Amino acid sequence: MAKVTFKGNPITLLGNEVKVGDQAPNFTVLANDLSPVTLENSEGTTRIISVVPSLDTGVCDQQTRRFNEEAAHLEGVTILTISVDLPFAQKRWCGAAGIDKVQTLSDHRDLSFGEAYGVVIKELRLLARAVFVIDKNNKITYVEYVSEATNHPNYDAAIEAAKKA
Repeated sequence: MAKVTFKGNPITLLGNEVKVGDQAPNFTVLANDLSPVTLENSEGTTRIISVVPSLDTGVCDQQTRRFNEEAAHLEGVTILTISVDLPFAQKRWCGAAGIDKVQTLSDHRDLSFGEAYGVVIKELRLLARAVFVIDKNNKITYVEYVSEATNHPNYDAAIEAAKKA
């Protein structure tokens, strides 16, 4: 499993670590209107899945805003931000932040995504910061488990991987 810390302290990640070349595991999360969303809902596009512990924190806020800005320049790419924030909180946050190109999704109910991608923080019941790029054929082409959960991911590498996918 990926070695990850939170504020310098080691944390335990639960679930299955994924690697480049793997078939992307399916999952079920909730949209802001409580409807279920699976990987198949975005089939036929390249996906950037941006995983954040909580939208109400500084780095997570900045990460989601950055991918929202980048979305304007990425044709044929769907960007999903997944956290365990409640769907109602995600909807409120998106409205206040002007987020309109990234779809925020909640894994609070079952941790389906978190377990499938190995990002559940056992000690906090949050998701670890990570970025995954999945191509149109559901192959994982880029994986970053951010080693310190309070750090930013490598945006440029993820965006470049999405452009190549």
